[in-house]
Amino acid sequence: MLADWSFVEQLVLVFILAFATILAQPLGRRTGVAPAVLMTVLGLVLAIIPQVPNVTISPELILPLVLPPLLYASARRTSWQQFAGNASPILLRAVGLVVATAAAVAAVFHLWYPGIPVAAALALGAVVAPPDPVAVSALADRLGLPRRLMSVLEGEGLFNDVTAIVLYNVAIQAVVTGKFSTLHTILEFVISAVVAVVVGLVLGWVGSRLMRRPEEAPWQVALGLLLPFAAYGLSEAAHGSAVLSVLVCALYLTDAATDFSDSDYRIVGDSFWDVIDMLVTGFAFGLIGLELSSVLAATGPEWPRMLAGAGIVIAVVVGLRLVWLMVSTLIVRGVIHSDTTDEPRTWRETIVTWWAGMRGVATVALALAVPLTTDAGAQFPGRSEILFTAFAVVLFTLLLQGTTLPTVVRVSHVQADTEVERALERDLWVRILRAELTRLDELVGSEQLPPAVSQRLREGFERRLATADPSTAGDVKDADKPLRFSNTIRGITHDVLEAGRAEAMAARREPGMPPELVDRMMRRLDLRPPPFL
Repeated sequence: MLADWSFVEQLVLVFILAFATILAQPLGRRTGVAPAVLMTVLGLVLAIIPQVPNVTISPELILPLVLPPLLYASARRTSWQQFAGNASPILLRAVGLVVATAAAVAAVFHLWYPGIPVAAALALGAVVAPPDPVAVSALADRLGLPRRLMSVLEGEGLFNDVTAIVLYNVAIQAVVTGKFSTLHTILEFVISAVVAVVVGLVLGWVGSRLMRRPEEAPWQVALGLLLPFAAYGLSEAAHGSAVLSVLVCALYLTDAATDFSDSDYRIVGDSFWDVIDMLVTGFAFGLIGLELSSVLAATGPEWPRMLAGAGIVIAVVVGLRLVWLMVSTLIVRGVIHSDTTDEPRTWRETIVTWWAGMRGVATVALALAVPLTTDAGAQFPGRSEILFTAFAVVLFTLLLQGTTLPTVVRVSHVQADTEVERALERDLWVRILRAELTRLDELVGSEQLPPAVSQRLREGFERRLATADPSTAGDVKDADKPLRFSNTIRGITHDVLEAGRAEAMAARREPGMPPELVDRMMRRLDLRPPPFL
């Protein structure tokens, strides 16, 4: 009976988090505080209330349940081309900065706690090294930052877990088994990446082929929901990087969708993933706060003595990121001589990028997953210190950096170049309009329509685009009464609309074209009514 009541309490707690996630959206817009921060604070409040039950989710299940849908939702907003164009800065941060941070944290943590082995200290370094992709997207997405900065921030957040989790597994294994090999570590990293890429590509290819067959959008979207979990589980079972596998699968499907997706699939899919992203993100950050009770239970009354050590680790994590960004920017723009990457171009942009390095769900999940004992039966050395320090880093970066990031952005005057973005959007509208009118001329000629009908069709398409962006069309004669077109006219209209959509999707694959801009425009194209209505 007690077990049943505990289960009911857990369900009530999940419902509270879900309901609070919904309320956090308008509250965040009104207060200017990111919903992710609000949910973390709510979790902290719930954690210190004695009547609230402890969370009983196994740490090993947090990442498999939370990361696949969130990574997939984030990856849908980017593209292979965007990653390839920023490969240098992304890899410098996702690999170089993560390794450097893990090593630096391991060094200072071992010096502060000499009794804790270096391998255990390295496990902490791997836990706190990667900025969380969910935290970065949730906190920085509403600030109006330049797209080039956001693209690198999101790319870094998506790929840095790959490096961190490999380091974490190697460090944990060294402590548990007492064995460590540098060559084995390098081989494990390479094999893990290769296995993940293969699994991701195979599942992406299979999924794209299956999605071409059904004509019902809910079926396609449901399959898209299952594939990230399948990629994560299969890659994990094959000793590959589960995170990298999900990313590869998601990027492959996103790119392939330009060939098989229709308006129904895009409208249903976009709405579905917006809801999933909102609910899972809210639950994940609420869970961060709720885990405070687990951390305090693990550390016991000794947590005050750990504050100084946690403060030193926080200073290393935050300070090293600033130094690395300054040096890597000089390398990318000076040594590599690349003016096409999206690295910060001014010291103000470097400050904003530095302060946007929040930690989140992955850090908490990895810290909680640290084993209790070694293979020899001894307690895992420094587990309490690792848990407390990791949690302190998450709270500092989320609650301090997360709440002050809007102020930093405002004071530094870093903002998106709206004129450039409007020009990109205007140019894309012109391309879409020309593609539609070109296709219309082809179909009108083949169908031998009367001039009055073809002119009415042309005016309809021009009028719809001119309503969305008046600068893309000239003067259009307004007609008060719609014509009753035949099935032939309706077919022509459908083909012309598809020509415009195809042009937009082709633009999404071009280097330098922001995927989110194309996605926003595709939604406007999908939702607009046919011009004869």
